[in-house]
Amino acid sequence: MKSKTSKVYVVYAEWCPHCVPTTVGPLERKAKELKIPVVLLDIDSEDEAKADDLVKNYGDWTPDYLIPQVFVEKEDGKVEHVLTGDPRGLRYTQEVVEKMLKALG
Repeated sequence: MKSKTSKVYVVYAEWCPHCVPTTVGPLERKAKELKIPVVLLDIDSEDEAKADDLVKNYGDWTPDYLIPQVFVEKEDGKVEHVLTGDPRGLRYTQEVVEKMLKALG
């Protein structure tokens, strides 16, 4: 049986249009609907080290990694990378966000 999502992490920055409002807003609404918490990790705050660790361990890591990156934590504790913003443009990131939201439930 597949483990259910228990938490969502978003590595983002307030200044990034791929992050806010393209990813963060829709994801917060979906998580509220699913009754699961969203942890926002702003790379321009005291959350930077935690964000970097999450991306290094599970995401698309380079020293100047792309944002947003979204991770789900399953009930069994497993963390999965489910999204990286698409550098080709906002509409491409919107498309992957929509697919991710459908996959969440």
